[in-house]
Amino acid sequence: MTLKKKLLIVFTFLQKRPEQYATFTADTVNKYNINFLKSNLIGSNRSDHPHCLSVLPVRNKVLKIIVLTIILFTAYGINAQEIEPRNYSCLPTGVNAVVAAYSISDGNVVSDASSPIQGLSLTSHSLSAGYVRTFGFFNKLARVQVSMPYVYLSGNAKLNGRDTSASRSGLADLRVRFEVNIFGTPALAPKEFQRFKEETVLGASIVVSMPTGQYYNEKLINIGSNRWGFKPEIGFSHRYKSIFFETFAGVWFFTSNNEYLKTNILKQDPLFVFQCHIDYLFPSGIWIALNGGFANGGATLMNEYYRDDLQNNIRIGGTFSAPLGKNHSIKVVAHTAALTKAGGSYSILSLAYQYVWL
Repeated sequence: MTLKKKLLIVFTFLQKRPEQYATFTADTVNKYNINFLKSNLIGSNRSDHPHCLSVLPVRNKVLKIIVLTIILFTAYGINAQEIEPRNYSCLPTGVNAVVAAYSISDGNVVSDASSPIQGLSLTSHSLSAGYVRTFGFFNKLARVQVSMPYVYLSGNAKLNGRDTSASRSGLADLRVRFEVNIFGTPALAPKEFQRFKEETVLGASIVVSMPTGQYYNEKLINIGSNRWGFKPEIGFSHRYKSIFFETFAGVWFFTSNNEYLKTNILKQDPLFVFQCHIDYLFPSGIWIALNGGFANGGATLMNEYYRDDLQNNIRIGGTFSAPLGKNHSIKVVAHTAALTKAGGSYSILSLAYQYVWL
């Protein structure tokens, strides 16, 4: 039977018997139902199966829609210290997702955290578009993500003791992320993924920030950074019933900006970043998370002279995600600075919409 005919059967079936449709995971996606669901999940202890939060009676050999929320990094602004729960979540291969996100930030919000500006207070409005796809990589689950934000900045600052104001609007730096789950998540097709039982996951990723954003070499405040950035990271996740414990550790490396204020060379030391998250998955498919982030390092040199801008920042926040039907989901993220030494003193609220298909 072709996929088109199966989808028609499912649509007819759900119209007639909506009470037999099951919402499944923490996160929004499409998957196939097979006999395994009926024989192993129906009537079983749901906490014994990963991501399986609510299973109602279903018919054999009927196409099953599962809603999963794939967490992209596109909704978190343009700074180097992100809050990204569920980054290493288990998914089947062949999943595609597009994301549209809006975020508003207030405080020390600037793409180049090394900017030597005092008393910076900015409001940033960001519209982001992103795409993610999962696939197999040497029999391991892998995914690639791309995001491109458009940013409007406005606000006030002190420059050499004098008040000044400015505004900018334009594209920010393009980011590409490649991730492989090294342990705990093999590359599985949707049918095979039904049998998978997630417990502990260890993954690795690399984020590349490309200097595609708007940059004026005579300005102190810019949306783009005019340099490359690379962040290798390792991530660990462990599941206990409906709770996930996650920790991510990475480090940002930056190339030099050789056009800083036209004739200066700006360099930045590596910036170490650490995240921890506690996520709770509800049977309805909704999930919430408590988030924490820490950044240390990133001191800058202008023309080989260090400046007093070593970062030592702590951020806290929360995440809420909910499915909207079989292919759609929304996510709300809020986090703020708990402790800052240089840069990163801002609060952010993000709203993201996601559409997923196989």
